[in-house]
This record gives sequence, C-alpha cells and structure tokens, in this order.
Amino acid sequence: MPTIALLPGDGIGPEVASAARRVLDAVATDLTYEEHLVGGASIDAHGTAITDEAMAAIKASDAVLLGAVGGPKWDSTDPTAVRPEQGLFRLRADLGLFANLRPVRPLPALYDASPLKRELIENTNMLIVRELTGGLYYGERGRSDGRAFDTCVYSVEEIERIARTGFEAAKTRVTSVDKANVLETSRLWREVVTALHEAEYQHIELEHQLVDSAAMRLIAAPRDFDVILTENMFGDILSDEASMLTGSLGMLPTASLGAGDGPSLFEPVHGTAPDIAGKGIANPLGMILSAALMLRHGFGRDDAAAALESAVDRALEGGIRPRDLGGTATTAETTEAVLGELK
Repeated sequence: MPTIALLPGDGIGPEVASAARRVLDAVATDLTYEEHLVGGASIDAHGTAITDEAMAAIKASDAVLLGAVGGPKWDSTDPTAVRPEQGLFRLRADLGLFANLRPVRPLPALYDASPLKRELIENTNMLIVRELTGGLYYGERGRSDGRAFDTCVYSVEEIERIARTGFEAAKTRVTSVDKANVLETSRLWREVVTALHEAEYQHIELEHQLVDSAAMRLIAAPRDFDVILTENMFGDILSDEASMLTGSLGMLPTASLGAGDGPSLFEPVHGTAPDIAGKGIANPLGMILSAALMLRHGFGRDDAAAALESAVDRALEGGIRPRDLGGTATTAETTEAVLGELK
C-alpha cells in the first residue's frame, strides 16, 4: 500500500490537509498516511524546522503532501534564528526536488472572480516550470560590516535539467524568462536553454523574455503562454502573480519533482494565512487540487486525478464559493461539495 507522508504544517495547513485527506479517501482507498511535523510546529516541538527522524521517514514514503509552513510567530530578522521555511528548503534539497510545476488554468465558473477582465483570461492554460533548488534561495549568504549579501549561482547542469522538464511539458511553446540584460547567471541560463532547444527540441517554439516584461505580459495577455520556464526567485514571484488569473491564491496547486527514486512533494501555492487559522473558513481547493497532482505525477493514476479535478470544477459550477472567492462557504462545506460531486 502506498504511503503518504502528510505534513500539515502551520496556520491553515492542518485544516486544508484534513480536507484533502477526506477527498483522497473517496478516490484512493488504498493509501496510508504518516503525519510528521514541519515548519513552525516542528520548531515549537523540537527546536528545528524538521527533524532528522521525520526526514528519514519522509524519504522512505511514496509521496509527500504538505499544507503550508510559516507565520508571524516565527518571523525574525536575526540571521541565526530558526525559521519555518528552513524545513521546506531541506525537503527540496534532501529529496532533490529541482522542478516545480505550477499549472494555471482559470475555471469558467471563476472567470468573474478574477480582478482581470473575462476576455483576458478566457481559455488561459499555462504551466509555470520553476527551478527549485538553485539561485538566490540556496546561494551563500551573510552579513558583515553593516552589509548583507545573497549569492545567485547556477550551473550548466542545473539549467539544462530544468529546461528539459519545460520542453518535455510544452505543447507548442516555451517562454524562457530571465534577466539577461543585467545578470550573468541569466546570460548562462539563456545560452544553455538555447543550446538544448537547438540540439533536441526544435519542434517546440522557444522565446526568451526578460522577467519584468514577462510580468506585464502575464497580466495583459495570459493566453499567450504555454510553458513559462524560469529560475527559482523569478518563478516564485511570477507564479504568485499568476494566481490572480484564477481569482485567488487558494486555487493553485503545485508539484515538486526530482530526478531520483525518492518521493515527490505536492502542496498548494498559498501560505499559512494565520489571520484565519482555526476559524474553519480556509479554501481547501488548492490543497485538494494538489492531491490530484499527487495522484497523477506521484502514482500515475490519471483517472482518479481527473475525477478529483472534475469534481472541483462541478462544485464551483454548482455555486460553492469559499470566502477568498467572494462567498461564505466554510472549509467543511467546500469539502462536502467536492465529495458530493464525487459521489
């Protein structure tokens, strides 16, 4: 029986994780779950954002389902402080999760929930492929003599493997996003992506775009994109921007994949939302859709994944609206609406 390492995390994480597990039980009865602490919850219990024991159990699992980590309780400007995000960074690094896939597909039932005009977002269907284990977030950093530094480093191998992921996922076109007019890492990025395209993927159209221009185009003409391929920090920012196409950050799922035999990680894009934690009003749909990605990419169960995604679509078409989408539905009511469509 496949084992899921369930990491509820902080804030609304435990609430949406519970919702996702209920829905998964309706389409995959053979899954077993082992819960582990991560993020602030682990700091409070163990003084570290993830323990070695939890990490060993996670590595032995078949997939990882994560709620969210972080919150103001653990915020600090002290560079030596233990931070919840360190648990997430260790998960990515230790599991070799270099490719983050973030599908962005506004649903017709939610076209009017987006701050953008309906005619701009209709038929948008893009995939953001973000490099996840390099760049500024993993480079050398520190403080000295009143100055702070963060180092952005990329190798040819790191760029090539994420570019290959992007080209393999594309239907027609890859838009590679960089800042090659300023950054040396971006110039290397553009060179490597171009060389790989010419050698192996000429049947896919390739365009290069600077990140500031891409950010504007993402709002002005989102239908133009098929696959957006980019480095760690740019991908982090652009994917959060893209969430507005769907009407809410609470709607976006994400999958983090590696090259080895270890488990992949699946989580919603949204954060811990500490202001609503414990109130039972969090939107669980991003977490439920992340569970669908787990079924598809983690276990090759396309039919079960499609059933879950279709149930979410129909629940929204039926009128269910969590608060972040302008409605009044609670977490439980939203979950029941999806379960009702599955039945």
